[in-house]
Amino acid sequence: MRKLETNDWIILNNMIYKIYTTENFNEMRQELLEGLKMIVDYDSADFYMASAQEGKLLCNPVTYNCDVDLSEEYEDIDYSRGIVASGKTLIYRETDIISDEARVETDYYKKVYKPNNWHYALQMVIARNKKFLGAITFYRTIGKENFHYDDIFVLDMLKEHLAFRLEQYTKFNDTGMSKHTVSEAIVKFDLTKREGEILKLLMEGKDSSLICQEIVITTNTLKKHILNIYRKLGINSRVQLFKLVKEYE
Repeated sequence: MRKLETNDWIILNNMIYKIYTTENFNEMRQELLEGLKMIVDYDSADFYMASAQEGKLLCNPVTYNCDVDLSEEYEDIDYSRGIVASGKTLIYRETDIISDEARVETDYYKKVYKPNNWHYALQMVIARNKKFLGAITFYRTIGKENFHYDDIFVLDMLKEHLAFRLEQYTKFNDTGMSKHTVSEAIVKFDLTKREGEILKLLMEGKDSSLICQEIVITTNTLKKHILNIYRKLGINSRVQLFKLVKEYE
């Protein structure tokens, strides 16, 4: 079993503090993924919430070093559905439930892992009171060794804290991607005045060049603002933006 050094404990305690005190929920998830990089070796990660939408398993992703929404592909993994349905918080390596030889032959590995140069995965399924709340997956690129049980030990320190925060969040928020007005989104996701202005223009269907001209900023500055908006809303594309925010007040 891994012996945590003093610095590791400081990092873990700081993350636990932020789990409870970071008001913006998506910002908390983003900071968690970035902070864990200091004590768990991984190359990419995603953090999904459980969807309230019928027939859909995951929604509202926050990612680290990966920009794709894998929720639809995840729906097709037969061996993961039983774990999610158990209603328990579990941390496991994917190779603990399916052999490496078998998993590389699955459609999911070929469609998701190979194109992203990933091979091994470590997952935390988060649940509380027998209710599935979300899932975090950590990936290692091809050529690296598998995750260790020491990595599971580190995540085990956080699981109950995350389960509590996610349960509290789902009690007071709709994670089924229901639509908000622009004004509601600005308040709910703590957008700055400039981000709110850009969100309004995006929802009016204006393209990037027109927005830059209208509010007099460079293309690179606009890109940074849009990425911040996406991060705060927990989305990755304009398609997802239009699913989350109404085109009118």
